[in-house]
Amino acid sequence: MSEQEVDTFDRETAGRPLPPFARWYVRIATIAILLLAINQAFNTRFFVDITLITLQFNYVIIALALSCGFLLMAPTKHLYNRPPGILDWLLVAVLIATCAFFFANSYSISLLGWEVAPPFWAIIASFAMWVLVLEAGRRAGGLPLAIIVFVMSTYPLYTEYLPAAIAGFGSSAEYVAAYHAMGSESIIGIPLRTFASLIIGFIIFGAALQRTGAGQFFMDVSFGLLGHVRGGPAKVSIFSSGLMGSMSGSVITNVLTTGVLTIPAMRRVGMSGTFAAGVETCASTGGVLMPPVMGATAFVMASFMGVPYADVALAAAIPSILYFFGLFAQIDARAGREGLEGLPTEELPSVRQALKEGWYYVFAFALLIFMLLVMRREALAPYFATPLLILLNQIFSKKHRWKWRDVLLFIDTLGSLFANLVAILAAVGMIMGALAMTGVAATLVNDLLRIAGGDPLPLLIMGALTGLLLGVGMTSTAAYIFLAILLAPALIKVGLEPMAVHLFIFYWGMLSFITPPVALGAFAAASVAKTKPMRTGVEAMKLGSVIYFIPFFFVFEPALVMAGPWNEAVVAFVLAVLGIGLYAGAIQGYIPLVGHLFPNQWYGLPLRLLMILAAILIALPSDAVPHWSDLELLGVAAVIALPLLAFAAISNKGKLGGAAWSK
Repeated sequence: MSEQEVDTFDRETAGRPLPPFARWYVRIATIAILLLAINQAFNTRFFVDITLITLQFNYVIIALALSCGFLLMAPTKHLYNRPPGILDWLLVAVLIATCAFFFANSYSISLLGWEVAPPFWAIIASFAMWVLVLEAGRRAGGLPLAIIVFVMSTYPLYTEYLPAAIAGFGSSAEYVAAYHAMGSESIIGIPLRTFASLIIGFIIFGAALQRTGAGQFFMDVSFGLLGHVRGGPAKVSIFSSGLMGSMSGSVITNVLTTGVLTIPAMRRVGMSGTFAAGVETCASTGGVLMPPVMGATAFVMASFMGVPYADVALAAAIPSILYFFGLFAQIDARAGREGLEGLPTEELPSVRQALKEGWYYVFAFALLIFMLLVMRREALAPYFATPLLILLNQIFSKKHRWKWRDVLLFIDTLGSLFANLVAILAAVGMIMGALAMTGVAATLVNDLLRIAGGDPLPLLIMGALTGLLLGVGMTSTAAYIFLAILLAPALIKVGLEPMAVHLFIFYWGMLSFITPPVALGAFAAASVAKTKPMRTGVEAMKLGSVIYFIPFFFVFEPALVMAGPWNEAVVAFVLAVLGIGLYAGAIQGYIPLVGHLFPNQWYGLPLRLLMILAAILIALPSDAVPHWSDLELLGVAAVIALPLLAFAAISNKGKLGGAAWSK
């Protein structure tokens, strides 16, 4: 990893400054989480004499991760540059005492049902856990998340006083606190259990990738392959960020590590800073949508559906390819329209040299993918791939070989990532717990079906808009969980394919990274490019706009998520590629082999909008339009698009626009 990459990655994951004692506490706690996770995954009994029961294991994870969180994450922004104070240490002490109480009484919780009939001290500890998790969630996810979690976690206390449509079974404060702290569907629910059993290993693998210089390897290969073509640096961003994101599963870290190289390179060939930052944002977001590693939300989704993670990864393959194709086509059209060339070949790294120096990454990736998709051992895959990666790096890499300082930085990175994610997942779990207590989730399904009249399209639009709104105040994982509880059952009940439904929700939850006013990925890219965040967000939304349509494509054509015959998947994929290619050209005002689309003409915008309509009709499955076949939709699209393309070609005096990959 380059020094610049290391600096940005460290800033993203370091947390606030810690005195030596606090720093070593975080490191020891992080190592303990690692050893316990390995102990649970392999049943080795090398760290403790027993394999902890799941409940005990989860309470230990909460104690270790959230105590690190209270030390690393400041209570307010103005304290971010100050070390932990008395309040932070007090929270750590109360947290450890609370989790120790639950750990010691875990068998009583399981066998005697303390979550429904808690003794006095269990009630006190439950209230403490409720407050601690809420505060940790606020520090990690911000005030909007904390407010949403607070309102939802207290929902059983006031649900009886609400209108009938959203009213549920009420409960006392003591029962609610006990259920949150000790129930299997709240704090220690699917999100946290997924973290403990699956996500920890992939966080370790992603951090090891960063620390062994994988980002630089992807960049060198990408620049060597694509840096010289038209709009080369932007295409490099797609390729490198897509690869890195598909392995690390983190949008923000991806932006900050690859963006420090791709954004300046894009600006060198004449692209604006706003456009360059938008490209990097979209590419990094797409990386998390692409298998094999798709971030925490995808693992939660697999647990939620009760399917192997490999099924989710395979289902996500075609939609992610369509997204990257749309992004690639837009960039090529933009470069063709503005006459942007690539970088001189002599300035680019050699692909052969990059592979010679970083060939060992391929073995680590191959092992990970083999164990994920062939052996289907997703819980164990990263624990084999990570040691192999580090071992090969130590043997064959002089540039990125770890020293003692690198090991400590690796542990520091993991501690920060663990703390942040556990805080968010535990807090979001209380939303699930509250809905389970009140029974509202079950009744809401019937209410939604009645409102939609059994038609899936209104439900999908409702889900898309809700996912977008939730992304304003919640993380993508939190937004997914919320909609998976409330909306997914209704969509499945009207006959939509379950995997397509959950991927639809997953995609719309991820849109907060590129959609203003939140656009977290765009804001991170803007900080690298030194551009205005909101303008960068708007540019990212335009460049990645095909992602707003792709979920509708695959939810109406399940073959696109591997839930249909292969011949249907091929036809749907080809039509989607044609439609997305035309859409990209219409958005940017340039189509290869045709040229510019009506530049500086008053009728240019209306005609391009018609072309966008034709593009959507080509890609849209016929199931989305009642009583229409794919052939009929294609015919209407051809009637609209072909005359417009011919008119554009004639307007350009028959000059060809150049091949899509030319300089």
